[in-house]
Amino acid sequence: MKRHLLLICILFLSACSNLPPAIEEPPLYDISYNEAARNIAQFKDAPVRWGGVIIDVENEQNFSLVQVLYYPLHSYGRPRIDKPNGGRFLIKSPEFLDPAVYTKDTEITVAGTLNGDVERKIGNKSLRLPMILAKVIHLWPANIYSNYYGYGYPYYGYYGYYPYSPYYWGGYYWPYWY
Repeated sequence: MKRHLLLICILFLSACSNLPPAIEEPPLYDISYNEAARNIAQFKDAPVRWGGVIIDVENEQNFSLVQVLYYPLHSYGRPRIDKPNGGRFLIKSPEFLDPAVYTKDTEITVAGTLNGDVERKIGNKSLRLPMILAKVIHLWPANIYSNYYGYGYPYYGYYGYYPYSPYYWGGYYWPYWY
């Protein structure tokens, strides 16, 4: 009986991860944004996994360009917007990326290869932005929880600390729906 229970638990836990493997696992040699920005020619065609927040989406006839403000990634691939940003980069995708879906300020992670850099004018300044040819793009859902503990932990009540929550009652929580 214990073996069957263990097998069922393993099956349920393995089904919990719905991220593409290219997003969840970094490349063997993970090139940082700063390394690539300093010498883009040295890392041409190297695999990368970068992420950040969408700034702009441009659709051309045969491809789409997404301009992203770079942030370092968590171990599982989500951008850490609580850290300082590192600069900007471009994602080039052969697919049409709808600007209604890829909206400004949405968190994004891309896995692909570095394809060089492109000169872009931002305000009155010209910048050379690294460009990634996308293999996998993942949009992250907005965090609905914002509390004392950080990402991913539900907020039970107004106080941000479980024992002082109005929904905490002697070791059990009352249901709280948003």
